[in-house]
Amino acid sequence: MSMAVEMSSKQPTKDFFSSPALSLSLAGIFRNASSGSTNPEEDFLGRRVADDEDRTVEMSSENSGPTRSRSKDNLEGEEDQEEEDGAGNKGNKRKRKKYHRHTTDQIRHMEALFKETPHPDEKQRQQLSKQLGLAPRQVKFWFQNRRTQIKAIQERHENSLLKAELEKLREENKAMRESFSKANSSSCPNCGGGGGGGGSPDDLHLENTKLKAELDKLRAALGRTPYPLQASCSDDQQRRVGSLELYTGVFALEKSRIVEIANRATLELQKMATSGEPLWLRSLETGREILNYDEYLKEFPQAQASSFHGRKTIEASRDVGIVFMDAHKLAQSFMDVEQWKEMFACLISKAVTVDVIRQGEGPSRIDGAIQLMFGEMQLLTPVVPTREVYFVRSCRQLSPEKWAIVDVSVSMEEDNNAEKEGSLLRCRKRPSGCIIEDTSNGHSKVTWVEHLDLSASTVQPLFRSFVNTGLAFGAKHWVATLQLHCERLVFFMATNVPTKDSLGVTTLAGRKSVLKMAQRMTQSFYRAIAASSYHQWNKITTKTGQDMRVSSRKNLHDPGEPTGVIVCASSSLWLPVSPTLLFDFFRDETRRHEWDALSNGAHVQSIVSLSKGQDRGNSVSIQTVKSREKSTWVLQDSCTNSYESVVVYAPVDINTTQMVIAGHDPSNIQILPCGFSIIPDGVESRQLVISSAQEADRNTQGGSLLTMALQTLVNQSPAAKLNMESVESVTNLVSVTLHNIKRCLQIEDC
Repeated sequence: MSMAVEMSSKQPTKDFFSSPALSLSLAGIFRNASSGSTNPEEDFLGRRVADDEDRTVEMSSENSGPTRSRSKDNLEGEEDQEEEDGAGNKGNKRKRKKYHRHTTDQIRHMEALFKETPHPDEKQRQQLSKQLGLAPRQVKFWFQNRRTQIKAIQERHENSLLKAELEKLREENKAMRESFSKANSSSCPNCGGGGGGGGSPDDLHLENTKLKAELDKLRAALGRTPYPLQASCSDDQQRRVGSLELYTGVFALEKSRIVEIANRATLELQKMATSGEPLWLRSLETGREILNYDEYLKEFPQAQASSFHGRKTIEASRDVGIVFMDAHKLAQSFMDVEQWKEMFACLISKAVTVDVIRQGEGPSRIDGAIQLMFGEMQLLTPVVPTREVYFVRSCRQLSPEKWAIVDVSVSMEEDNNAEKEGSLLRCRKRPSGCIIEDTSNGHSKVTWVEHLDLSASTVQPLFRSFVNTGLAFGAKHWVATLQLHCERLVFFMATNVPTKDSLGVTTLAGRKSVLKMAQRMTQSFYRAIAASSYHQWNKITTKTGQDMRVSSRKNLHDPGEPTGVIVCASSSLWLPVSPTLLFDFFRDETRRHEWDALSNGAHVQSIVSLSKGQDRGNSVSIQTVKSREKSTWVLQDSCTNSYESVVVYAPVDINTTQMVIAGHDPSNIQILPCGFSIIPDGVESRQLVISSAQEADRNTQGGSLLTMALQTLVNQSPAAKLNMESVESVTNLVSVTLHNIKRCLQIEDC
């Protein structure tokens, strides 16, 4: 349930032909251009899509001019009146309209039915007309006109997305042309290049990398690090540096001013979480809620001033879910930065409490608490940039059963100094967060609102639509992740687990130890696969022409990973297979030998299977891979929710794993995970792979965006240098695995 609205003052660019998704749209633009239109893009983007069913009344001018749709909800009907001239002959016809203004009670009842079904049948219209004292024709017209109003808002929203997409392509194209032109025409005093030759693109990239390194050194020397959390600093040092940064370097705000901003943000979040139409409208096509931005500015006029200077994107979304945790405990988890980061491990790569503005009240000291925080948000793929944001988090108990967790970026209120820091321009939070309400039996209802300002950024074409429509970091993603985390905690603490849900493990201590080991493995995979600033990813192209990202690191002190040089290779691709079908394919141990290049076709069997959620896909297993030479154990963790699915696996030592099954601590067992991230592509009208009639319904979900990451230890000495042979070995394994997957799914031409 997401939405992205884009505005711009400066309009960036790229070559049109590089985006297949716009090919049909561009064809219409060029047709307009060839026919002599002065502004073909405006004609295209400003078009109104005709809907035969929703257009209820059309008016024609006396000269048979163009028609237009009437969308008033008080239109009753029309009556023709004929006038005769002096000779008794009939003259021209004139149309006179009759109007009926519905009462507030009638509109309220019709809107209630509209929320349930925008297209009521004849029986429902008859029943409603009798109940409200209206003619069936009046009820029919009201519903038709209501649909037309919502479609008009949706069209404006979609047109703004298309327009912003075109401008992004233009800006990218212009930037690349300017960069190429400068590289070939300007002289470089450092390298001595001539005016006509210039430096090569590789030389320019190298020089740019050196300059960035020098800039980082200067920032560190001045105490102005781009992130408040540094591995070499103590907690006290982090807080002192972060506090100085926020109060003197960026925001320059008094604490009383921050408290005022937090209080106002709490009121806005409450209204955003509870209001219906006209502030939030439900899309008839996707079912997602769309923020009516015109109505938002009427409701919160101060938001008009809280914006970027220049081009920006606004994302707004709302979602509701029930979670397995009481409201007070959940609020406590949000105010503890370590617990918050663990709850959303797949979404948050870095998080720190920079300073405490105000201590809370009550036994838990969270009611009324206000903190300054920093977070880096990620998607489980290295090709989507992370989002860095400084924000104020406040906690407020609204009633004995209800809590509000509110996030807002104070830089939205004070832009003058914030404009100096480039990293802060990437993401700012308008009043966002969640309303948590106790329901019963330890459950809570969570209403989540995510509202962001973003500066212009370039996203890899494969994920561009998914990110730009607000799906990647929207409210649905946060709620689904929270539900999965809380459910996992319930199953972890359960003492009455059926035998079938703990196959191969005889004690509760052993069950907890295996689940802990799997959770640590999965969190390590999250850190390895994303575009976090923990890693430096390099793009390479394999011999088969496949784009891949590669990063390397040296492990010296982490006992949970092997010591030495570790290489991670990752690749993302689109597959015409539903996420559910793809997830089940990876979970099926009987098919592992078909795609896993490391199994060498050996027989695979599960010897341990532990359930960790209501969905059968949320489970942990230990599989034995039996070959003629030896047997290998593989630990596998499968996670799925309404938003995304993850399958993580790693070979483990048999002897130490047997000790874990017996209940020993798994913290120091070395694990180097590999795995897959699966998310829906968000496109609804693509032909998909359907292997059976029973799977047809599941394939209506659309295609999948699959990201694979494979890690391997290439040298046991941390001092060793990385060589290209090691990199090629890892990338070849990824290429072979992805080829095997497409072959098994019979989509090799994809």
